[in-house]
Amino acid sequence: MTKHLDRDMDRLHRDILSLCTIVEDMIGKAAMALRDGRLELCDEVTAEDETVDRFEVAIEEECLKMLALHHPVAVDLRRIATVVKVNNDLERIADLAVNIADRARGVREYPEFKIPKAVDPMVAHVRSMVRGALDAFVHLDTAAAREVIQRDNIVDELNEHLIELLQNSMQTRSQWVVPGLHCFSAIRHLARIGDLATNIAEDAIYLVDGEIVRHR
Repeated sequence: MTKHLDRDMDRLHRDILSLCTIVEDMIGKAAMALRDGRLELCDEVTAEDETVDRFEVAIEEECLKMLALHHPVAVDLRRIATVVKVNNDLERIADLAVNIADRARGVREYPEFKIPKAVDPMVAHVRSMVRGALDAFVHLDTAAAREVIQRDNIVDELNEHLIELLQNSMQTRSQWVVPGLHCFSAIRHLARIGDLATNIAEDAIYLVDGEIVRHR
């Protein structure tokens, strides 16, 4: 039974890594579409979301099958439970990437509207958080996971700064209200991705230590 469980765990590990790679790519493309107006990337993000949805369902079904067949305990049970949660968070991140791509289309309808430069560091921090959280999960690194959790404060500060910039822009120039709202929504989606990266980091800590650190 142990040999079969180990084999299934290895396959599950490979599948979640493949899903991680796709989701990271989607975030990058959605951000480039927003920042640089490369609308062809929006279609790529939408297409990749369908792949993510198939992966998410397949991984969840595999987890449920492993629970039914192997009756795992201790760390094996925690790993499967954590994969279920991380799998769900990755699917939600992919949906948010699609939302950002949709907002990029809206912004591009107003070519004179300039995306605030502060979006770049926010995108960089969010992508780094997602990558760091996934690395912490894969390598069972609780120190790296806790670092990701701390960095969410930086994303929150950048989010507040950008909201203030956009509010000032929309108040001074009424023609920027619509593209400003599109940009505002995209920034909120980025902040939410940071929150989900934090969730994954918290799950990595649970996997290693069996400690639930949410809401602390």
